[in-house]
This record gives sequence, structure tokens and C-alpha cells, in this order.
Amino acid sequence: MTGRVLSRIALYFVLILGACIVTIPFIWTVSTALKTPEQVYLLPPRWIPSPISFANFAKAWTALPFALFLRNTMFVTGMCLIGQLFSASLVAYGFARFKFTGKTALFYMLLGTMMLPGQVTMIPTFLIWRNFRLIDTFYPLIVPAYLGGGAFTIFLLRQFFMSIPRDLDEAAMIDGCSYFGIWWRIILPLSKPALTTVVIFSFLSHWDEFMGPLIYLQSMEKYTVSIGLRLFQDQYGAQLDLLMAASLIHILPCIILFFVAQRYFIKGIVMSGIKG
Repeated sequence: MTGRVLSRIALYFVLILGACIVTIPFIWTVSTALKTPEQVYLLPPRWIPSPISFANFAKAWTALPFALFLRNTMFVTGMCLIGQLFSASLVAYGFARFKFTGKTALFYMLLGTMMLPGQVTMIPTFLIWRNFRLIDTFYPLIVPAYLGGGAFTIFLLRQFFMSIPRDLDEAAMIDGCSYFGIWWRIILPLSKPALTTVVIFSFLSHWDEFMGPLIYLQSMEKYTVSIGLRLFQDQYGAQLDLLMAASLIHILPCIILFFVAQRYFIKGIVMSGIKG
């Protein structure tokens, strides 16, 4: 009994130590964002700023049109979330519930695309969008989300859908429900944890995406927050207090989303591996 208690104490100690190490960069970011310029380069560093300066956030917000960048990012992220949830859940529903020739081979081929580096398809994809004359528009960032939603998202949802009893499908079909109705009225309502996990992953991916906007967006009025933050770094990189304040503005929605949906996120990850 004593050995079990000691091992649990040691485990908690290691977890707490690891959590502290991981959060140090974030704590330093918050501390620097609240410092005056004179406190930023003090040696040894002062972790708790005195006095605290909230003016850095106002200065960072007005230094560049961050409101415009946030609006563009929210639009792109929202449209991608809708497309990814709709298309990925439909494809995953097909793999989880239907039997057809070549299903296994097609699924393995889908998983194989996860091992394909993005750099391999970057140039051909750019040429396709250029031929459509859609460079400097949001279409290259949004449309791919409606074309399947990504291999990882499909795999995650398929695993969760397979854990839902098929008896529910049969009962719904007896009541006259179509395949589309089963997906919409039974599968999706029972898959809230998995869908929440997809929402979190998709939101983080599209909100923080840098390479796509960098390649396809050329006008400042279409920049997303990631590109705006890079532009801010080029102009105000020496002013670390303003740079860290701008970085916090960028990551704040991600932090809020994770803490709000944390319970469903963990449940979705755990339950998606019940049935292979």
C-alpha cells in the first residue's frame, strides 16, 4: 500500500514538473506583454512586472489593422469548420457503415495520404489555383475543407462512428429513415465528443495556419492574423513587449476554446479508439 502511494506521489510530481516546464514560455509571454519597455531587458529577468502596463495591448491593436486581420481569420476559420465537419463526417459515415468493393484499399490509401509531406503537393496545388485565377482570394484556403475534410479527421470520426451500435440504424430504417436521415438524426447527435474534438483540431489548424495565407494572399486587406503577426514582427520585432501583446491577442481565442470544450475533447479522443 505504501509503495502504491509513493509511486502515485512520484507520478504527480513528474506531471506537475512537466506542466511547469511546458507553461514557462507562456508565462514569460504574459509577463513580457505586461511590462514597460524598460523592464523587458532587465537582468536578471523580472517575472512579475511592476508596474503592470496594459497599454501594450492597445498599442499592438492599433499598430496594424488587427481588427481586420481577426475578421478575415474568423471568416476563413468558420467556413473551414463548417466544410470540414460536413464533408469529413459524411465520408467517415460511409467508411463506418457501408460495405462496397475496394473499401479497405480505399481507406488505406486515404491513411497513406497522411504520410505525404505538404511540400510535395504545395507547388501543384498553387498552379491549380493560379490557373483558376483565384490567387489573392480566400477560396484556396476554404474550398479544400469541403473536399473530404482531411484524412486524420475522417479517421477520427470513422473510429467513433464504429462504436455506435448498428441496432440504432436498423431501428431507424424500420421507421422509414433514409441513410442521410440516419447520419443527420442519429450518428451526428451521438457523436458530440468526436465532433467537438474535430472542431478544436480544425480551429487550431486554420486559426494558426501560416503557409496557406502566405502563399495565396497578397493584399493586406485579406491578411489573416498569422500573416499580420509576421508583419508586426518585421516592423516591431525589437519591441518585445508589443510583440508579446500581439501574440497573446492571437492565441487568446484558442485558449478560450480549449478550456470551454476540454471535457468533450478528452472524451472524444478516448472513445475514438474503442473499436478498430
